[in-house]
Amino acid sequence: MRAYYFPIGAGMLLGASAFMPWIEVGEQRFGGVPDLAGLWVLGLAAMAIGLAIASIVTQKNSRHPLLLVGLLAFGILFLSERLMERAASQQGWVTSQARAIVEGGTAAPVLAPTMGQGARLGLAASTLIVLFGLTVVVKRAPQVYAEAEDDDA
Repeated sequence: MRAYYFPIGAGMLLGASAFMPWIEVGEQRFGGVPDLAGLWVLGLAAMAIGLAIASIVTQKNSRHPLLLVGLLAFGILFLSERLMERAASQQGWVTSQARAIVEGGTAAPVLAPTMGQGARLGLAASTLIVLFGLTVVVKRAPQVYAEAEDDDA
């Protein structure tokens, strides 16, 4: 049951990633807890920690739910990061065009959005939780051995 300390640590990292920025555009940072996706990731991190602690206390296996929690967290982080990146680039383009129209000049180049620390940490932590949950699928093959027979009798 000491193996369940691994998803507890990964759940803490996942919870910490919910408070970090997920997208960075220049000096602006987007994502995290104020957004709905950040709250979901924080809730899933708490659920992963709770399941792992319950497994340690009750000595029961909870790898199936941990697998689902990890997959949900990974999916939410990945999709929200992709959507935030697209929205941030469109917002930058619109702002650049609006300033060019008002000032009567040409549009300034738009900064490309990059993945923030929170998204990287969250994706890594959720991957660790998924890999721990997948250990229930991988079963050890039984060791086949032959018993020696006494042929001399």
